Amino acid sequence: MIQVATDHYCLNTGNMTTKTTKGNSYMFETKLTRRSILVAGAATALAAPFVRPSWAAPDTVRALMWEAYLLPDQITAFEESNKVKFVPSFFDGNSEAYNKLRVGGSKEFDLVQADGFWPQLYFREGLLREVDYSKVPNSSGYLPEFGAEVFKVLSDPQSGKKIGFPFCWGAYGITYDAGKVQPERTETLECMFSSDYSGMLSTSARFEENIALAALLVTERLGSRDKPRPDGKPFNPYVLSDEELAEVEKLLIQQKSLLLTRYQDNPTLFQLLQSGAVVAATEFAQVFRQLLTAEAQGAAPVDFRHALKMKEGGLGWVDTWLVTSGVQDGKKFDLCNSFIDLMISPTVMKKIGEVAGCSTTVDLRSISNETERKLFLMDRSNEIADLFMFDQPSSPEKWERVWSNVQAA
Repeated sequence: MIQVATDHYCLNTGNMTTKTTKGNSYMFETKLTRRSILVAGAATALAAPFVRPSWAAPDTVRALMWEAYLLPDQITAFEESNKVKFVPSFFDGNSEAYNKLRVGGSKEFDLVQADGFWPQLYFREGLLREVDYSKVPNSSGYLPEFGAEVFKVLSDPQSGKKIGFPFCWGAYGITYDAGKVQPERTETLECMFSSDYSGMLSTSARFEENIALAALLVTERLGSRDKPRPDGKPFNPYVLSDEELAEVEKLLIQQKSLLLTRYQDNPTLFQLLQSGAVVAATEFAQVFRQLLTAEAQGAAPVDFRHALKMKEGGLGWVDTWLVTSGVQDGKKFDLCNSFIDLMISPTVMKKIGEVAGCSTTVDLRSISNETERKLFLMDRSNEIADLFMFDQPSSPEKWERVWSNVQAA
C-alpha cells in the first residue's frame, strides 16, 4: 500500500532539452525540480498559438492544473465535440492550488489537479466531490497498481468514497552505472553513503529530498519507525523526531565528503554520469532517460540503470484529476467526466508521457515499443506501492537549520 504523507512542497518551473529516439520526442528536465520537466515540456506543445473555436460556447469547464498537461489539440477537440469552452488556470505547487481553492476556488473551478495526500485534505475540507469511475470508461485501462480498488490514496479514509483519478507518476531514485556499481548495492540506500564510491557520488542540491532519503536510512538503522511518531500517525520520512533529525544531519555531513558535487541541473548530472566521473546519483529518472536516449543515438554503450525502491523505502509522487465540490450532478459533472475520460485515454496519455517526460498510470504497454516501455518504466509500476509520497517537512525551520549545518560543515 502506498505510504501517504501529510503535507507537500512547492516546485518551481524551468527549461528542458529535447532528445529523440525511434521517431518520438522526449522532454527532459534541465532545472532542478520535477515539476520543471512538466511545465517546460508543455512549452514545446504550446509554442504554436492556441486558437479557440470561433463559436460562442454557452458552457465552460474551468480547470486549475499544471500547465505541462495542457495539450492544445486535445483541448480544441474537446471544445468542439462538447460545444463548451475550456478555461485553464495554472499553478506551480500544491500549496498554491490549495490556497486558491480555500478562498472560493470550488466555486471558481470545476476541475483541479493535485498529488500525494492533497486530494484527501481537499475532500476533508469540502473542496472536492465524490467521483464515479463508472462514468469514466477509460478508468478501466489503469495499470493494476492504480485501479479503483487498489489505489487507496484517492479514497476518503473515513467514508471510502472515491475522490479522484490517477494521472501520472514518478519517483526520486538512484541512477547508476551497473558496470561500476553492482546492482545489488543499490538495493539499499547505503550505496549513496558508501566510502567505496568516494568522490564518485552526486545528489541534487534540494534539501528536502536529501533529508528525506537520509531519514529513511537513519530510521531503519535506529529501528524507530514502529515507535510512537511525533504526529501520532504511521511513519513518514517528512515527520521526524529531533533525535532522528540529529542523526540525519550527522549522516549527511559524512556523505558530504564522499560527493563529487551536488548538481544544480540535469545537463550537469548527465555529463557527470556519461563521462564516468559519477557512478551513482539520486534523481527523478529524467537523466536516466537522457542517458538511454543518447546511447540509442550512438553514444558509447553504458549499462545505466535506475533504482526506484530500496529496502529502506523510496520517495514517489502521483498526479491526479479531481472534481470540485462546486460541480453538481448534471451537465457540468458529465462534462468534467468526459474531459477526464479524454485525458486518461491511451492515445492522449501517450502524448502526455512524451511531452511531459513522465510515467503514466494508464497501461500503454500494448501501444508502446520496447524502448518506450523501458524509458517510461512501464513494466515497473508495481514499485510505486511502497514509496512514500513527496511532502513538505513537518518543521521547515528545523529542516532548513539541519541543511545549513550540513552546508557549513
